[in-house]
Amino acid sequence: MNLIFTGPPGAGKGTIASRISEELKIPHISTGDLFRKAIKEKTPLGLRVESILASGELVPDDVTCGIVEERLKLKDAVDGFILDGFPRTIVQAEALSGITRIDGVVNFLVEDQLIIRRLSGRRICRNCGAGYHVDFMPPKKEGICDVCGGELYTRPDDAIEAIQNRLEVYRVQTSPLIDYYRRKDLIIDVDGSPDAASVTTDVLKLLTRLQAHR
Repeated sequence: MNLIFTGPPGAGKGTIASRISEELKIPHISTGDLFRKAIKEKTPLGLRVESILASGELVPDDVTCGIVEERLKLKDAVDGFILDGFPRTIVQAEALSGITRIDGVVNFLVEDQLIIRRLSGRRICRNCGAGYHVDFMPPKKEGICDVCGGELYTRPDDAIEAIQNRLEVYRVQTSPLIDYYRRKDLIIDVDGSPDAASVTTDVLKLLTRLQAHR
C-alpha cells in the first residue's frame, strides 16, 4: 500500500508513521532523513542539496522529487511505503503521480491549541540531546536532564510565536494539496488528538478498510 501521511507540525504523523511502518512491514520515508542520508553519502543529489542548504535556499521541487524517486526504487518499497513530509506542493504531487500510484493520503487533524501545547512543552538537554515534555514526559527535576544532569532548553522553533508561524505556513502551503488529493478521493481524515497508541489503532482500521475496497 502506497501512502502519504500529512498534517500540521505536532500532529504526531512521524510517530504514527513509524508504528504503522512496523505493523505493515513497509518503509517510513521522511524527506528530511533522505536529505541527511544523501548528504552524508555524498551522492550527486546529496552534494547539490548540501550546497543549496548551505546557501540558505529552499531545496527545489525537482531535487526533492529526484531524491524521493531514487528512494522508491529500492527493494523494500516494492510492496508499499509511507511518505512523510512529501509532497508539500501541487508541483511535487503531480511529479509524484508520474513516479508511482498513491493509494491513500492520511490527513491528521489536530486543533491548534493542542499542537501549541505539544510543541511548546518540549525540552531538550543542551549536553546529551535527551528529550522531555513538561506535561507528558517531565524530568525528575525541573530544568535538569535525568540522563546527564545537563540544562534543558526550549528550541527556538518550539517557542509559541514560532509554532504559530509554522502552523500558518503549513496551512498556506498544504491547503491546496489537501484539496488536490480530496478531488482524487484519496484523503483519509484521522483525529490526531488522542494518544499515539489510539491513533495508530484508528489508522490501521481505516487502512484495512481501504485495502478491502481496492
